[in-house]
Amino acid sequence: MLAVADQREYMAALAGAPENWHTCFSFYACGFPLASEAGAEALSGPRDPEKAKKLIAEAGYNGEKISLMTAVDYPVSQAQSLVTFEALKKLGLNIELLTVDWGTLLKRRTSKEPVDKGGWSLFHTTQPPYDGVNPATNFFLRGNGEAAFPGWPKDDELERLHNAWFDATDPESQKRIAAEVQKRAFESLPYIPTGQFLLYTAYRKSLTGRIPMHVPFMWNIEKQG
Repeated sequence: MLAVADQREYMAALAGAPENWHTCFSFYACGFPLASEAGAEALSGPRDPEKAKKLIAEAGYNGEKISLMTAVDYPVSQAQSLVTFEALKKLGLNIELLTVDWGTLLKRRTSKEPVDKGGWSLFHTTQPPYDGVNPATNFFLRGNGEAAFPGWPKDDELERLHNAWFDATDPESQKRIAAEVQKRAFESLPYIPTGQFLLYTAYRKSLTGRIPMHVPFMWNIEKQG
């Protein structure tokens, strides 16, 4: 999937006009200090369907069903899921689009059963930028197996680097180790970043005290007039 995932396709499907999104070939939120393209060539470089097909064959894939969960009531998930569905179908994979609501997806993603017994293969989700600014906040960027985010990636080296980042005593060391974390993540691939997009919200002019965030905070708000 890494060889064909195109952030431009994902973001265009999700957010439309180019002013609403940008590519971000980093496991850290772009626009923040640790963002870089260290190790990102596999995602930022030219897309290569033939390489993907070759890797699929080498992996021994034999037509097993792949279940892509998508939530129809969560447009961000739905738009990206349709892009992934078409990409995997073009690669010749036996992919099914499992369409549910977001609540059902959250429940089903806890299942570790095979696809034919209520399990799943992949799904799309999002996180706000401040959740992805460093190894401490980005809970997707882990390799701690059973304690990791659903998908449960297990990578001892990624965890070693994660712990080393916490042990670093100065900003330069943290930045260097964060880059090593990212390079390792592009090798073991706990998830694939699909870009960064903007959310627009309309507020009445009579509201004051609004705290700019990606979700509405009700405190501190006043209505004038």
